[in-house]
Amino acid sequence: MPEASQPRPERKQASVPPSQSLLDEGALQLIARALADPRRYAIIKRLAQLAPGLDCSSVRECMDISPPTLSHHMRELKLAGLVEEVRDGRTVHYTLRRETLREFLASLHRDLL
Repeated sequence: MPEASQPRPERKQASVPPSQSLLDEGALQLIARALADPRRYAIIKRLAQLAPGLDCSSVRECMDISPPTLSHHMRELKLAGLVEEVRDGRTVHYTLRRETLREFLASLHRDLL
């Protein structure tokens, strides 16, 4: 009689708390596209280093870019869900949405590893 085949070990999933939802395909693509741009990636890195965040003029100074260019990049990062914008009068503050970044990384881990 042939031997019974051994069950294959299951592929490990990313350890994500059950209450945390992973991102869908469209959200993953938006985030990946946003992070692919070197300037937007640099903005995200800068926001990650500084808590609670940066105001618009500080981002512009550290990036040495024009206001319209900064506005474009911040809009793309907001659409991807990576930054949050808070207005205080005429000043705009940006903070990194770390939870979105965690979900993005967990989704990549789940799908690719």
